Amino acid sequence: MKHETRSATSSTPRKLKRVYYPEAEALIKKVPALRASSSSTTRCARATRPKREARLVREPVLNVHNDYTEWSGPQRVRDLVPGEAEALLQRRFAIIQVWRAINKPIQSNPLAIADARSLAPGDLIRAERRYPNRVGETYPCRLQPATPLVLFPRCGATRRCVFKVYESAKDGRARFTAHSSFSIRPR
Repeated sequence: MKHETRSATSSTPRKLKRVYYPEAEALIKKVPALRASSSSTTRCARATRPKREARLVREPVLNVHNDYTEWSGPQRVRDLVPGEAEALLQRRFAIIQVWRAINKPIQSNPLAIADARSLAPGDLIRAERRYPNRVGETYPCRLQPATPLVLFPRCGATRRCVFKVYESAKDGRARFTAHSSFSIRPR
């Protein structure tokens, strides 16, 4: 799949909305039969807590998880597109994430994704998440020692990781993608 890439040079919220969000939506729309609606989270390992709070940036998640559950996937559609949600939920849908660096290659907390075929239903544990304006659920995941992981060390601003965190179809295809940031110790 070919697509144009642009590098964001600033992590300000205005730049993210002007450059990153439209780029991510355009990338998702290139996948046949997908329609994009967006919400986002920006994360930074290097910033102090006060700086993260001032910039509306969160810390990396260091536990293996999936961002949506059987309940919270459809609920997120209702949250994002309330007027269309019930019609959309009658068809197959997926929630897709686009993960990338904002400007510099990620050095301290890159992404790891577990092979979905290695996850058993008992590996997914429901956990409620309370946000200021809504309630959600995630699946913290119990990985077996032999679970294959795909690592994305030093992922730069021109490389995108696109993965599915919710799939409504229950026909044997991967429905959830367990993932985590992981800590790299300097040499």
